[in-house]
Amino acid sequence: MAIQDNIVQRIWNLCHILRGDGVSYHEYISELTYLLFLRIAAANKSEELIPKGYRWKDIVGYDGEDLLTHYRDVLTFLGGHAEDERVRKIYAFPTTVFSHSENLRAVIDGIDRLDWSSISTDAMGDIYEGLIAKNSQDARSGAGQYFTPRALVDSIVRLVAPRGGELIQDPAAGSGGFLIAAHDYMRRHANDSKEGLGSARFEGMEIEKGTFRICLMNAFLHGLDLKLILGDALTADSADLAAPDVILANPPFGARSGGARKQRDDLSYPTGNKQLAFLQHIYLGLKPGGRAAVVLPDNALFEEGMGRKIREDLLDRCDLHTIVRLPTGIFYAQNVMTNVLFFVRGAAERDNTKNVWIYDLRANMAAFGRKQPLSSSHLADFEACFGNDPFGKALRTDQGERGRFRCFTREQIAERNDNLDIAWLRDDSNFQVTREPEELVAAIAQYLRNALEHVDLLAEQLEARGANRE
Repeated sequence: MAIQDNIVQRIWNLCHILRGDGVSYHEYISELTYLLFLRIAAANKSEELIPKGYRWKDIVGYDGEDLLTHYRDVLTFLGGHAEDERVRKIYAFPTTVFSHSENLRAVIDGIDRLDWSSISTDAMGDIYEGLIAKNSQDARSGAGQYFTPRALVDSIVRLVAPRGGELIQDPAAGSGGFLIAAHDYMRRHANDSKEGLGSARFEGMEIEKGTFRICLMNAFLHGLDLKLILGDALTADSADLAAPDVILANPPFGARSGGARKQRDDLSYPTGNKQLAFLQHIYLGLKPGGRAAVVLPDNALFEEGMGRKIREDLLDRCDLHTIVRLPTGIFYAQNVMTNVLFFVRGAAERDNTKNVWIYDLRANMAAFGRKQPLSSSHLADFEACFGNDPFGKALRTDQGERGRFRCFTREQIAERNDNLDIAWLRDDSNFQVTREPEELVAAIAQYLRNALEHVDLLAEQLEARGANRE
């Protein structure tokens, strides 16, 4: 593990070469995907996927005057003419952030000097995922709001327990963390399953091209056969997604951005709140009996208007059996309050939720952040309370007003106007979440982006109303 960590750090340090060119950390990770794919293919004997003349040795050994132009030609050729579909997708519509051959040469040589012979094939995926985690931990990257901590991902996967023969889906795939964790979980438990790992299918959708590329690379390095679609699940693109048995997702925070593409019209309750729109997509898309775990911010649990209608619809159509209130600080870019909702799509359309069990992992907890990340030990008691039934039917005990795990009936929730933001523990902790100046700037920038998205959406709605009057 120390060797992997050392390599991750050394590759990450190379990004400082590009800071003078104004390259962001997220752009750097996307660029690394081009280079690392070629270098790892040379190291793990998979170069047959790459046409001759366009391999790592053809870049690192190039001695012409214009390395940057040669590099661009390599990327363009691989994106348009590589025989392997995975290679074409990773290099599709390539754009390089390098503007000087000297910087490109320094990064190529830095990568080539690493001791790749000391790294096993299985470890290469972990190294790439380590770089993605590094990106999320840097406040300036702005990626922390999208990166779900690995300890939380693994915990959710253990509880939902995907099985052989199921279709596992993430409609907001990001870097593919949930799908890769589900694949790893099933690979470890394949011997215990009546249906082997090979019978499982994995599907995802991602809207951002750079992240789409990163997800493809991540899946490839982890040996995951993933059907990944470049698109937006909140538009007509959703028709390309199959009805899944399992959905695992952390939808992006914020309001739905404006633009020419309209939100799909098969959602019962139109909303500019991206999380609430994704929540509808998820519970409507599940097969009857299918189960889901979704990360959502607090506002999705208490927002009035359409928010309440969507929660009421969820409680009707699904058995929302468990909510865990997550501690603050686990998403680096914003100090958002988040939760995980676990639910099962009912066979009928009404009265599926009888009780909602809520675990408070927020009150009297330490301040999490880069210096103290969330670990599996923090989630152990919640997993024990949840039980070993992925459908939420395990025997459970209400711990009362002084405990972290409590049961609320559907009637009690209705008396609260279907507000699911329920807290009962007094928070006596004196922990303070200390933010670095860069983190505060990143949070402010994100709040401003969200505000502008709301303004764009309002303008779009007003324009539509004016057109209808005409």
